[in-house]
Amino acid sequence: MSTATSVPSSPAPEETELKRAISGRLLLFFVLGDVLGAGIYALVGEVAGRTGGAAWAAFLVALVLAVLTATAYAELVTKYPDAGGAALYAHRAFNRRTLTFLVMFAVMLSGMTSAATLSRAFAGDYLDALFDAPELLAALVFIGVVALVNARGISESVRVNVVLTTIEVLGLLLVLVIGIAAIADGGGDIDGGRAFQVEEGEAVAWAILGGATLAFYALIGFEDSVNVAEETQDPRRSYPPALFGALGIAGAIYVAITIVAVTVVPVGTLSGSSGPLLEVTSRGPLAVDDQVFSVIALLAVANGALLNMIMASRVLYGMSRRGIVPPVFSKVLPGRRTPHVAIATTTLVAAGLIAIGKLDQLADTTVLLLLLVFSIVNLAVLALRSDVVDHDHYRAPTWAPVVGVAVIVLLLTQTDGSAWTLVAPLLAAGLALSFLVRPGSEADAVRVLADDPGDR
Repeated sequence: MSTATSVPSSPAPEETELKRAISGRLLLFFVLGDVLGAGIYALVGEVAGRTGGAAWAAFLVALVLAVLTATAYAELVTKYPDAGGAALYAHRAFNRRTLTFLVMFAVMLSGMTSAATLSRAFAGDYLDALFDAPELLAALVFIGVVALVNARGISESVRVNVVLTTIEVLGLLLVLVIGIAAIADGGGDIDGGRAFQVEEGEAVAWAILGGATLAFYALIGFEDSVNVAEETQDPRRSYPPALFGALGIAGAIYVAITIVAVTVVPVGTLSGSSGPLLEVTSRGPLAVDDQVFSVIALLAVANGALLNMIMASRVLYGMSRRGIVPPVFSKVLPGRRTPHVAIATTTLVAAGLIAIGKLDQLADTTVLLLLLVFSIVNLAVLALRSDVVDHDHYRAPTWAPVVGVAVIVLLLTQTDGSAWTLVAPLLAAGLALSFLVRPGSEADAVRVLADDPGDR
């Protein structure tokens, strides 16, 4: 990684109406909490189904892409420590109203598709360990409950996030301990050689790339942290170590869990489960009751879905408040002061996605949307190199965003076609809406992404 680029002096932190309450340590937990959780709980089996036992390599490739894109975010957030995220960077770099709108729209859609993914995961084998329920019905009821909680009003501090992140990390460490104990005990289906096998009939490189597109879902979320830039103490110094530190911790945990999982459980069993980590925690001398681990997994999944829907509904509300979409979406619930129309609309869209999409397809759709956004961010960091600011900031190695774009293009060629069947009409609708945008209004709207926390 590159060090900061310097100017003669570094002024005091920018004036902001928001309280700068997030320290560097809390920011690390915030990013880690965004990245860890639902993805690995739900998708390690799906990734193994595409890649084979070498699924850990797919997570490693996904981690490399995440780090490459994180260098772009680290430069941009320290250069422009304002709320707004990808849409703000696109607007600064290219000043194209349609592009800015589509970036905002894609980020909002990714929240809904991710929540739909997690709803499918919630209603799968983890819930079945507690009681039987029709999967589609359970997923739709779950997203409805999320909407009710969202409408009631969510006020979560980063310290609560530390607690939730700790629970999620402990759950993943529990998987490692149980799995390692099962390996040490031997017997059963234990096979260390599976971790070096790929899907039959596939070339090694293509099998790993195919799994990496889905594995990337488990590593997204780091990009949301830029939306709390105005609430972070000294963001120019705290963001790079928090971003890279959190990704490194998450990546190490994911690779270790994947190796243990495919060693303990046959790939076919993992890939056939929507609660794959239950297959690990139910084996060996330290096995725990499925219900115990399911509660941890459901907590991780539910928290992720809720934060996704908070983000999506607030983006729609903010776009409405700034005149980009009809004013009806900016109506708020009396007493609760929550955007109930925006919440209802985003929930209906998510419910529709739940009804028509499967777990891996919805995860692929989320990744596809964010890969498109990340490609714009990587290009933006290069386009803004000539824009000199009057403070120190991190500077990404020039090759990093270039390689990042190249890897994104490669991953896009490996994205399952069913994801494109969802993304194409959704972005087409966004493109049609962009022509209705009031000229200049998207410039005021790039900050709406930071109105409330979000997580994928």
